[in-house]
Amino acid sequence: MIFDWTLFVSAFLSATLLPGSSEALLLLRLGDGVDPVSLVLCATAGNLLGSLLTYAMGRGGNVLLHRRWLRIDETQVQRAEQWFGRWGLPTLLLAWLPVVGDPLCLLAGILRVPPVWFVLLVGIGKFARYAALAWLLQ
Repeated sequence: MIFDWTLFVSAFLSATLLPGSSEALLLLRLGDGVDPVSLVLCATAGNLLGSLLTYAMGRGGNVLLHRRWLRIDETQVQRAEQWFGRWGLPTLLLAWLPVVGDPLCLLAGILRVPPVWFVLLVGIGKFARYAALAWLLQ
């Protein structure tokens, strides 16, 4: 089993509020014949840790971070709380989705979702995405 640091870093950065796509690198590595299990685990670990950083920004952020830098106002937080209250924790399984995934992780932090539930649900979703990509390429 090998650890692909380039894929790990790519997956990590892709899961933060920065733009990026680790899927393309995963597919490239799979095409090179690298062990798919190693790649899926490596990409999942990096992506989950990147999501945890975004979660921590939401959970530990203050007014300066949320309102000034990220431009999140109280009305948006209230709307997000209502939406999250309606759909609940299972929405974290969708944290891998483009566009909505990163804000969803930030929202989970702001709303103080328990870290254990966050890691479990986000980890399952991200692992499933990378595993599906690897399986489809085989």
